[in-house]
Amino acid sequence: MTLQSLLVANRGEIAARVLRACRELGIRGIAVHVAGDTAHLAAAAAVVEVPSYLDGAAIVAAAREAGAEAIHPGYGFLSENAGFARQVTDAGLVFVGPDTDVIELMGRKDRAREVAERAGVPVMPRYEPDAVPSDAFPVLVKAAAGGGGKGMHVVRRAEDLADAWATAAREAQAAFGDDTLLIERYVEGGRHVEVQVFGDRHGDVVHLFERDCSAQRRHQKVVEEAPAPHLDSAVRERILSAAVALSREVGYVGAGTVEFLVKGDEAFFLEMNTRLQVEHPVTEEVTRTDLVHWQLAVAAGEPLPMTQDDLTCRGHAIEVRVYAEDPYAGFLPQAGRVREAWWPVARVETVVEDGTTISSAFDPMLAKVVATGADRDEAIAAMVEALDETALFGVTTNVGFLRRLVDSAAFRAGDVDTGWLDTSAGDLLEAPTLPAEAVHGAAALLWPEAGDGWRVAGDAAPVVRPVVDETGERHDVTDALAPSGPATIDGVRAWVAVEGQPWVFERPDGTRRPRAVHAGDAEVTAPMPGTVISVEVAEGDRVHAGQRLGAVEAMKMELALTASHDGVVTHVSAVAGRQVKMGELLFHVEAQEDR
Repeated sequence: MTLQSLLVANRGEIAARVLRACRELGIRGIAVHVAGDTAHLAAAAAVVEVPSYLDGAAIVAAAREAGAEAIHPGYGFLSENAGFARQVTDAGLVFVGPDTDVIELMGRKDRAREVAERAGVPVMPRYEPDAVPSDAFPVLVKAAAGGGGKGMHVVRRAEDLADAWATAAREAQAAFGDDTLLIERYVEGGRHVEVQVFGDRHGDVVHLFERDCSAQRRHQKVVEEAPAPHLDSAVRERILSAAVALSREVGYVGAGTVEFLVKGDEAFFLEMNTRLQVEHPVTEEVTRTDLVHWQLAVAAGEPLPMTQDDLTCRGHAIEVRVYAEDPYAGFLPQAGRVREAWWPVARVETVVEDGTTISSAFDPMLAKVVATGADRDEAIAAMVEALDETALFGVTTNVGFLRRLVDSAAFRAGDVDTGWLDTSAGDLLEAPTLPAEAVHGAAALLWPEAGDGWRVAGDAAPVVRPVVDETGERHDVTDALAPSGPATIDGVRAWVAVEGQPWVFERPDGTRRPRAVHAGDAEVTAPMPGTVISVEVAEGDRVHAGQRLGAVEAMKMELALTASHDGVVTHVSAVAGRQVKMGELLFHVEAQEDR
């Protein structure tokens, strides 16, 4: 059969990516969206509004209403939901992905372990929650359903296991509607290496080589590359053949990823993702393929476009994920409106442009930037250059941090493991100091009418161009220079990006009141817009430094609210289930010495 029409059950850059492929293949692409979320609709031939991206019944109804023959789930949301896949096929539509029973089997980490063992793939030791040996720590608590680092916590001490279990269960329930967890051995210093596999309905399965996704924060990927650097050839061959064997074991059809934890000459199966991965572009770049085209061909019943012998891996590709988050405040998700978007001359997967509103209702990933080279060093150089050209003024992002990361000695040497960003990144996680280049560039933008100080007699008088930075500090500039990278101005403020890091300035104004002083540590405020999901103290309770007071859920992430010092809770305005604004006062803890 040939697909004539397809609905994309997703949003953002992946929806736009699939819709673009539909246009290239002459397939009528249909988009769904929720109210107010329209950035991904430009490439669609038809559009249908739905109540939620998680409402499978509404999405299937939209597909039938719009005349779609097939549904592509993208990634996230319902992409690994067997119930949704069953709804699609029961409605007589084609689900672009593996069969429902395979999603059910491999989409869960606990059942996937069993399949891996049958296929002869090595797996991590697993423990029962009430029988973890004292010498087993550190261990990893993780959700059996879903992925993306949700519901996953490293536990290093036995006394912390109960709290980690409860938190992971809440996160898993919120993200996947399933709070089933498992506990496995945690390997310190391991690398996350995954294999792209593809199967068709004619019994063929191939791998498209491997990717390294070890640069992670809180178990969520930040940088991915293909092929994996400095991987032992015997380990590479072992995981490639194991991934294909596992796929054959379950009769896998479509795009999938088999993930391994690699350390030295050891490789352990982690899970299988029964969908297209966020990081698929790096595989496309080194194999010269289009995996979305492959998905649509296989969904139409065609054989795989290439055999294993046809596939080669050439060059090197690196992808970075641009997130709306503050890397220097614990990677806290951010929201806001993009005043101006600057994208590089590179492969960029995004729907973010000037004026796009970034909501706290969705995952904070805004874009993927992909750079390539004949080898890894060339790819790194190309990525550094690309990030120098990237800026999203008006919203806090991780672009500057990404630029520092890929240019770091550890990343260049290929020494990054899955825990490195959380434990050993050092000065990469320290807020950068204000560079003179940014100050001089802002002065040139904010004072374009300033003269050159020319006088009839004598030397030119120095021309002072004062600017004020975000902290309120004044800088008197006498040698303003036009910015060499992304920059913009609105007449009152100037934004200048240097090495990917944006800085904001304004002209000094003597009539303006001083900036407000931030609340003291006694006041625990909402770190971003979200929903209060737990309140664990009451007024009058005595608490200790670091004690959990409650939690807010935002952008699919649970953010713990803790006391910064020993004291007594004198105010609680947090209410479980209530929406809160960023900066809203939720708790007040009066220091003990003040009582």
